[in-house]
Amino acid sequence: MLDVPVKTPCIGVCSTGIGDSVCRGCKRFCHEVIDWNSYTELQKRAVDGRLSSFLSQCVSNKLRVRDTALLQWQLNVQKIRFEPWHDEYCWVFSLLKAGAGQISDTRRYGFEVDLRYRDMPLPALREAIDSEFYVLSEAHYERYMMSPDLFRDGAQ
Repeated sequence: MLDVPVKTPCIGVCSTGIGDSVCRGCKRFCHEVIDWNSYTELQKRAVDGRLSSFLSQCVSNKLRVRDTALLQWQLNVQKIRFEPWHDEYCWVFSLLKAGAGQISDTRRYGFEVDLRYRDMPLPALREAIDSEFYVLSEAHYERYMMSPDLFRDGAQ
């Protein structure tokens, strides 16, 4: 998939313009939002890889994909945009973003909610995942962008 250009992760809900260091919409860092159009494909892939890894981690904390082929079929039938090079947990999040309130039986979509979260309505679960994704992105920003470089020459 290295020949497919990386699309902007922007979802049109940018909060960096109001002072956030991490966008509450796409979870990119403020400098990545500003500089996105000047990034090379390699730089865009690095950002995309970080974001998809974080999202996958947050989704997999709350549900399990049981049938990847069924999930992909549903995404195609429902005409829901998803990135084929992302993993199935990112695909589930695309599905939840598009219609969490319309899914009554998750097994028909190839996934199931972890027992700890089964009493939570899917729209609330989607919001919990998105919130965790934001917290993880913000923590990464604070740790690696805001902290002094501990490995720089002369650091003690």
